[in-house]
Amino acid sequence: MFSRRHPYLFFVLILTGMIAGSSVIVSLLTMAGSMYSNAIFTEKVGVIEIKGVIADARAALEQIKNFRENNDIKAIVVRIDSPGGGVGPSQEIFRELQKTVKVKQVIASMGAIAASGGYYIAAATNGIVANPGTITGSIGVILGYTNFESLFEKIGLYPVVIKSGQYKDIGSPVRKMTESERTLLQGFSDNVHSQFIKDVAAGRHQPENEIRKIADGRIFSGEMAKSLGLVDRLGNFEDAVEWAGRLGGIEGEVTVVYPPEEKTPFMRYLLESTAEEINKAAIQWGTSMISGGYLFHPDMER
Repeated sequence: MFSRRHPYLFFVLILTGMIAGSSVIVSLLTMAGSMYSNAIFTEKVGVIEIKGVIADARAALEQIKNFRENNDIKAIVVRIDSPGGGVGPSQEIFRELQKTVKVKQVIASMGAIAASGGYYIAAATNGIVANPGTITGSIGVILGYTNFESLFEKIGLYPVVIKSGQYKDIGSPVRKMTESERTLLQGFSDNVHSQFIKDVAAGRHQPENEIRKIADGRIFSGEMAKSLGLVDRLGNFEDAVEWAGRLGGIEGEVTVVYPPEEKTPFMRYLLESTAEEINKAAIQWGTSMISGGYLFHPDMER
């Protein structure tokens, strides 16, 4: 009777019930599949990726800690594709890996480049795998800035600075550096450099004086780094995973797992997507300007 009196409402109720039932079935199947997968692959190698300039260590620290405390993760591979970055973030990741190697095997896998801060991080692991042509090394510290004083004078700009201490505006781009400032910054650079050398020596189990001989900022290929004791093996990412798995006691096929991706809020995703489209349009416009004879390049480095 209800279906005859209210056919549309009846149809909606039936459809809602079917959708709800389907959702329950899908959820149960997903849970069963997940439980089945975990039952088969209970021992895994966790992979943490360090990409680009090292500016913020928070995500890496969380991933390292989670893998360290997860009993299903028997070993960790840190995949590094980075030219370096900030000293502080590199040291934070180095310290967290130092804690981790005491309880789990950690292998560094170097991609195209793992230099400066990238190598700093790798030095904390149990072993390092690099490609023969990987760019690595660059054990050093650099400070630099551009002086615009002459340019400002030409256009008639004269900066006024009020400061509370002699060195508060050290490194100012609108005036020449004094000798005392240069001495101070050189001392700072040397101190951080010594920290770098000390940590690399400790991580690689080598005397500090041996590391210091090659810690002048020079880069090495993976092959050169191996001959100097900065790298343990030559190989690719899969070789690093295999090595980590065996060190972790995994027999048979080694399964890898990555940290779950952080979900981006919708508005942030929308803004980032829009910014990316604007950037692409600007590049295309800049290319057309160049082809038309104009001296313009949107990607010109500072």
